[in-house]
Parts: sequence; C-alpha cells; structure tokens
Amino acid sequence: MAMADITVRGAGIFGLSIAWSCARRGASVQVIDPFGAGAGSSGGLVGALAPHVPENWNPKKQYQLESLLMAEGFWADVQETGGVSSGYGRTGRIQPINDQRTLDLARAREATAQTYWKGEAEWRVCPVSDMGPWVPPSATGYVVHDTLSARMHPRRACAALVAALAVMGVEVQAEAPDQGLVVHAKGYAGLLELNETLAGPGGLAEGKTLGNGVKGQAALLRFAENPEVPQLYADGLHIIPHADGTLAIGSTSERDFDAPDTTDSQLDEVIERACAAVPVLHGAEVMERWAGVRPRARSRAPMLGAWPGRDGHFIANGGFKIGFGMAPKVGATMADLLLDGQDDIPEGFRVEDNF
Repeated sequence: MAMADITVRGAGIFGLSIAWSCARRGASVQVIDPFGAGAGSSGGLVGALAPHVPENWNPKKQYQLESLLMAEGFWADVQETGGVSSGYGRTGRIQPINDQRTLDLARAREATAQTYWKGEAEWRVCPVSDMGPWVPPSATGYVVHDTLSARMHPRRACAALVAALAVMGVEVQAEAPDQGLVVHAKGYAGLLELNETLAGPGGLAEGKTLGNGVKGQAALLRFAENPEVPQLYADGLHIIPHADGTLAIGSTSERDFDAPDTTDSQLDEVIERACAAVPVLHGAEVMERWAGVRPRARSRAPMLGAWPGRDGHFIANGGFKIGFGMAPKVGATMADLLLDGQDDIPEGFRVEDNF
C-alpha cells in the first residue's frame, strides 16, 4: 500500500469531508477512527442545513452561505461516486412569526437577504394562506420562507461519504500509524484533548477553555406526508422531513450533563412542543430517541488550521449545530491548506482565535 499523504483522525462529517476533498484532488488519504464512521454527534438524526439570519454580516455567515451553495454539487458528486444517497434536498424552510416585532425584523431581512445572498436564494415574508397545509400556526398570520435551507440525513450522509471514499481506495480504519500530514477532526473528544494540551499548564493557551461539548437530544418520527415539503423552525425546534419517510425533531442544548448518550424527560418535552407547533404530528410513531454531544469551540465558529506548536498536525473541529452545512466548504478549505499551502481560513475560524 502506498504511503498516505494525509492522515485524517476522526470519521465524523468534518473528517470524512476533508478526506473526500483531498482524495478527489489526487492525494493518498487514510482515515482513522476507532469507533467507526459517524459514531459521535455526526451520527445524529436532525440534518438541518439552515443559514444564519441575513443581517450583521460577518465572515462566518459568508463562509456558511458559500458552503450551503456548494452543497448540492458536493453531495451529487459523492452520490455519483459511491452510489449512496445522503438524503440531501434543498427544500427550504418555514418559520412562523408570532409577534409584531419579529414580523418587522423579518420584513427588514427581506432586503438584507437580497444584498447578502445576491439572488442565490430568497428570504420572504408570506401569509400563512399562501403556504399550503404544511405550515405551523402563526399568531400574526405570517411566516418566513427561505429557499436556502436544505436537509440531509446525517447517518446517510456519512455512509455516502464512506462509500464514495471506498471507491477512491480509502477505507475507515480502526487504527493505523500516522503518515504524512495529520488532521485531527475528533469532535468533542478532540476539544477535550486540545484543552488538555494547549490550555494546560505551560500550554500556549494556558488557563483558557478552547471548546467543550453541548449535549443534544433528538427524536425520529414516522412521517406519512410528502417528504419534499420544507423543513420547519418553530418554538426553537428544527422539524425536518427526510426523504426516507421519517421526520426528525431536535434538539436540546445542554451545557451540563451526566449521561452524554442517554435521553430523558427533556426529549419528551421537545416532542410535545413539536406536536403543539405542528398539530399534524400528534400521534406519529416515535421510531428512535437519540442523544449525543456536539463540539462547540469557544469562538462558536469552526476551528480550522495548523495545530499551534505541533508541526505537520492540523485541526478541524467545532462544527456545533452547523457542521453538516459547513462541511463542503471546510473540506475544500482544508484541502487547499494541506495540499497547496493555500490559507483561506476566515477571521474567527483559526485555532488561535479561541485563545
């Protein structure tokens, strides 16, 4: 077997996307994860690829916009290569508007979306009566409908990348020695490792917490309606119809937790809130309950770039809530850095930005 140019440690969405982007450009890649692909938070249920609101524009929002616009081509290439669908669909999103202040803000954002999204997608305020039967109740009679949001099934997306990588000769291994440049994309466990090595005594970020985990709980319901209807965002919940006849609801955001992978009454409350917001969900079968810990960098942006003080080692972490939406662009950015030495990491995304 040829020596690898790139070793990716971690087979979540960031690690797999980086491996795919590097392999597509001709690099020899190995992916290592003792728990298998999508074993952490990337093996969740929700799959909401939703944009930040189009106002107070900054590099993080611009980066996410570019990634969301790349997603259709990215996932089409993955599926064409490996023959496995990610469940991707740019189906848009509907959000109820429940008070006059929020309605005024939403109307102002119609104009800023035209400025920042440059005609690639729309953010529109629409009467409920224009939206058909798949619409949550709205106290004002209006909703936001954006055409940028997309959905995917997280586990299917990871499986699609694994299949495509296999065609390229890249298998996910449980363990192997590092070869070439090494990318650490190990999610929550990786952030804890960074806290220990960089923020511990004598470290470059001594005394700082570079990132941590936030537990989320989500549920998967059987969904007999049209799977191509838009996703919903209501009462702070993502409600995502998937292409396979299921619907995901999530999630909680728990900073303090004792059991990282178990569900409890907080998920019962999430399901109740979703059914109140979308009455058609009453009585739907709950097929699965899921809990996991998502990696959140101190800056709240993805943490990308060279590992400070560790030559040949790089970090890709912190995809908290937006990891799947950011993945196409993260893969391309890290491939540029690793293979060409081209550093296009935006302001706020560098490891040092968390010091």
